[in-house]
Amino acid sequence: MENLILIPIAILGVIIAYLTNYLSDVLPRTRRFSTPVCAECGENRDAGGYLLWKKCPGCRKPPSPRFKVVIILLPLITILLWFFPPHHLNIWLAYICLFFLAAVAIIDIEHRVILNEMSLAGVFLGFIVGYSINGLAKTLIGGGAGFLIMLGLYFLGELFAKYMAKKRGLDSSEVALGFGDVNLGGILGLMLGWPVIFACLLFAILIGGLISAGLVAWMLLRKDYKPFTAIPYAPFLILSGSILLYLLK
Repeated sequence: MENLILIPIAILGVIIAYLTNYLSDVLPRTRRFSTPVCAECGENRDAGGYLLWKKCPGCRKPPSPRFKVVIILLPLITILLWFFPPHHLNIWLAYICLFFLAAVAIIDIEHRVILNEMSLAGVFLGFIVGYSINGLAKTLIGGGAGFLIMLGLYFLGELFAKYMAKKRGLDSSEVALGFGDVNLGGILGLMLGWPVIFACLLFAILIGGLISAGLVAWMLLRKDYKPFTAIPYAPFLILSGSILLYLLK
């Protein structure tokens, strides 16, 4: 029986992976559901060529490594979630969260932005997920706390950037957090509820600090160190939130 169910779940994982790639390629460029586009040059793609991983007719480049990694990784996660589901979260809601959070993380890594359209959809998804787990009060308090804490960090980051720009003559246009990260904090707060969102943000700061330290060490080894290099923060929030969302009981 398990072997029989594995095939449709794997197919579902492939569908989730293709939808994630599609949104990651299209939304940052068109801000709407349009025909597939090339991640390299933005050229429109026919659906068949996109599905079959063919080279872009414009730039003649194959699909990006990210495209292939997502096609492999997300079906594996989909299968694992089916056999080891979260105790408190409906499996179909878990799959929707996987799709949404993966797309947000990829777009932020590649374009350094969390789209308002994604944030709006995330508020509805976050409320549904949070309400199903924690009820109304904890969901709303968690969403408000996540938003307000991230808003405070956002303003602190702006002040720090302006201070360093004035002191060292650096470009202050790059900030540690964007307002999309603030919205994401609110979305994760809705999903996790209060007080778990507080642990989520602390865990994200820890992960971000460790990875940033590793990045600095790597740049120093390559003798290519650039002070105050900005890195996308949404993946840290999403990794932290996903772990807690799965482990909550």
